[in-house]
Amino acid sequence: MGGSERKLNLNAFLAASGHHEASWRHADTSPERGVDIHHYVKLTQIAEKGLLDSVFLADGYWAHSGSLEPFTLLSALAASTRHIGLIATVETTYNEPFHVARKFASLDHISKGRAGWNIVTGAGPAAEQFSRVQHPKHHERYESAEEFVEVVKQLWDSWEDDAVRNDKINGILIDQAKVHTIDFTGKHHAVQGPLNIARPPQGHPVLVQAGSSETGKDFAAKLAEVIFTAQLTFEEAQAFYGDVKSRLAKYGRTADQLKVLPGLSPILADTEAEAQEIEEELFQLIDHEGATKRLSSRLGIDLSNHSLDDRVTAEGALLTEQVSGMKSRHQLILDLIEREKPTLRELINRLAGARGHFTFTGTPLQLADEIEKWFHGGAADGFNLMPQIYPSGLERFVDKVIPELQNRGLFRTSYEGQTLRGNLGLARPENARFSNDFNHSTNDSNHSKKEVYL
Repeated sequence: MGGSERKLNLNAFLAASGHHEASWRHADTSPERGVDIHHYVKLTQIAEKGLLDSVFLADGYWAHSGSLEPFTLLSALAASTRHIGLIATVETTYNEPFHVARKFASLDHISKGRAGWNIVTGAGPAAEQFSRVQHPKHHERYESAEEFVEVVKQLWDSWEDDAVRNDKINGILIDQAKVHTIDFTGKHHAVQGPLNIARPPQGHPVLVQAGSSETGKDFAAKLAEVIFTAQLTFEEAQAFYGDVKSRLAKYGRTADQLKVLPGLSPILADTEAEAQEIEEELFQLIDHEGATKRLSSRLGIDLSNHSLDDRVTAEGALLTEQVSGMKSRHQLILDLIEREKPTLRELINRLAGARGHFTFTGTPLQLADEIEKWFHGGAADGFNLMPQIYPSGLERFVDKVIPELQNRGLFRTSYEGQTLRGNLGLARPENARFSNDFNHSTNDSNHSKKEVYL
């Protein structure tokens, strides 16, 4: 990126009002804009002004999530921007590989090579929404997800790059000999293929992963190109970074083929005192009773008999191996309780800022110092930005922090590439059908047809 010198990668995690759980109640936010396309266009254009690599949308099928469907929203954002990447969260448990492959290929074509897929297995139970008997267990979801991703990649590769001819003179639209079935049969999926749309401009949209459990880390080392992670301290981030990077060699990969982006949730102001005032305003808006109920449910212990000033212990809490949902987030909270011995109020406030991601309150210069420390200290390749208040938090970061990072030589001064891969410094994958990695049958009836004629 921008020469041989390593540069930060920065992504903005979009939200309606911000990533603090009480942001929707703050005077500077407009929660009703959560379904307003103009709100998201504004946020994405601010991020693009700041030369960020991408914007990211979370998604899930739980009730009252209040979020727009990501493919629809990102397709609209593609038409309003030119450079910034567009990353959508799509579950593997409650989708089909063909649908996901087609939608991401379409988004990549619409955006001219700026699509990314945040792969999640679906931590929140949604079986009742999809005519399923029960939500699969953690290891079952990951086992199925690995196969799911393999099918999607093979579908993207079912069209060779030069299959589309558009030859008006000879009347040849598509060279059908370069469009292949995949004939995939696995434990969880059986898909014939081919896909019904040409190979994406990036070859494969960028593969992102957000799990930080042991299974999730291995999944990322094998398949992902970017990993979003929640780390509360520099030391924990260092350990996670080293752990994930050390797993890459097992899969024949190098350290620069996986970008580690911890969540960073800032509150910024011109002075530290002003930033702390904003933080305190948000703390005062927290629904502590509701937060206590949610924390009790997550930990598996009843905290309703605690006063907000009582110390919290993890005694009686669910063990991480007993959790079927977000194992890494559960362990993060247990570690926080053990390390800091917080009161219930302190724990709720700490988690309210960004659900267990690293929070920062201070000045732009102080934040630039912290970012540089993590970047050069082996804790991050960049950050998944999660401003606690939108849009002002993102505006302050772009206007105040980005120039400081540029002055230090840590961040780009212009976009280097035309695609998300290009800006992340990731290679465009070759079509696996023509590499030694392709293990499934390539025999298909399409080989007998050389061309499609108009």
